[in-house]
Amino acid sequence: MEWPLFCLRSRDSHQRKRLDGTNQELTMKTVIFPEVLARAARLPASRMEVDGGTLREVIEHVCARHSLLRAHLFYENGAFKEHFLLTCSGELADLEHVLPSGGETEIMLATSGGLDTDHLSNDEIRRYVRHITLPGVGRAGQLRLKKAKVLIIGTGGLGSPVCLYLAAAGVGTLGLIDFDVVERSNLQRQVVHGNSTLGMLKVESAKQRLHDLNADIQIDTYAVALDADNARHLIGQYDVIVDGTDNFASRYLVNDACAQLGKPLVYGAIYRFEGQMSVFNHRGGPCYRCLFPNSPPPELAPNCSAGGVIGVLPGVVGLIQATEAIKLILDLGESLAGRLLRFDALSMRFNEVRFARRPDCRSCSPNCHDTLGEPAESLCSSANAGRQRLASNFFIEPQALKAIMARADSPPILLDVRDANELEVCRLPGVLHIPLHELNERIALLDSRQTHYLICYGGQRAERAATILREAGFPDVKVLEGGMKRWVRDVEPDMPIY
Repeated sequence: MEWPLFCLRSRDSHQRKRLDGTNQELTMKTVIFPEVLARAARLPASRMEVDGGTLREVIEHVCARHSLLRAHLFYENGAFKEHFLLTCSGELADLEHVLPSGGETEIMLATSGGLDTDHLSNDEIRRYVRHITLPGVGRAGQLRLKKAKVLIIGTGGLGSPVCLYLAAAGVGTLGLIDFDVVERSNLQRQVVHGNSTLGMLKVESAKQRLHDLNADIQIDTYAVALDADNARHLIGQYDVIVDGTDNFASRYLVNDACAQLGKPLVYGAIYRFEGQMSVFNHRGGPCYRCLFPNSPPPELAPNCSAGGVIGVLPGVVGLIQATEAIKLILDLGESLAGRLLRFDALSMRFNEVRFARRPDCRSCSPNCHDTLGEPAESLCSSANAGRQRLASNFFIEPQALKAIMARADSPPILLDVRDANELEVCRLPGVLHIPLHELNERIALLDSRQTHYLICYGGQRAERAATILREAGFPDVKVLEGGMKRWVRDVEPDMPIY
């Protein structure tokens, strides 16, 4: 049994007379409550200033302001609950202990180190009554949800509805993996975040919202990028894995780890107005590599940010993923294992494609080899943001390009290879626009004797354009380092970005 220390620290603030008119002076105390108690008692903050000379006075004053706290600390007869211990300066204390100047008070709470997953409290029964009355669920099914551990990889467009509905459903432990921070452009579709959490780590923003929705569940956060070094360790701790990633490299990594560890994987993917969903590695069923053995080449792998996505689409796909995760936990119905469900938002149609395990699959066949971490081309620029195929002298920093643009003698040739819809959001002045997929057929329009500065969103498409131009005999090409995203960060922070 673990005995973590939850503290009520006190410090002198100023002296006041007792409320009963006696001359004994009271000292303002800074009271710091443990997060779990502050949530349960609905305290406005875990830190507050309170009058009191003794431990009882300090605690009573807080309870007078926040009535829910009293029920957590005291029995109806006024006795202090035994699963709390009071200490002061490392010594056990009682409620009548006088707090010394500069003293520190701690509350020790006995805990088993996890949730009570063997029973449902009356509050939980009231919360989940619509589940409990469902045929095939009942109290036993709700307990299975409470005992379940689900890892959600990515807390963006897909991860947002997934984690919200799994938290609401009472899944006892949710793991959240994401290394990114909340940006304003996320709020169009990533509904677990809000204006109040802009700039915050996404996992912490999501945790804050989920605990507001359901304070009784455990939320583990991992502000890291999933990679070959940590994938097995993180995935191995959970029962069901939900894929909310946005690039091929991560999808293959997650799939391979799940296949090796025997973990069911709930898959979802979105692009513009279309979505895909399935369940992999479930009860001998096929995996992601059975469906897509290899990723497409870069020219056929559109950039997520560039392609755009209608804001409601990840909600539809994410809710189906959450549904599949709950079905797996409850062992209800027919899962999407062996079926790829496709959704077209513009025509409002669903259809499915059935598929089976490949006997030669590199991830799940009897003769498979260890594919974990095997490189795959990324769907989004974020996956391989640090990888450059060109030598460093072919890149130009945003500030250096700005200086060149400021020269009045001859404006540089700025060749933007993004799609037309991207230039609707942001563009540099005087750019020549040729989308990457049209560059080969329009290359004769360019003068190979000139220096061309190549621009895209994150840099990857500009690199491919530079390779095409060099192979066509253009000796002097430069790629804007980090693309428009880096330009906005370093040069024009007020420019909108997507």
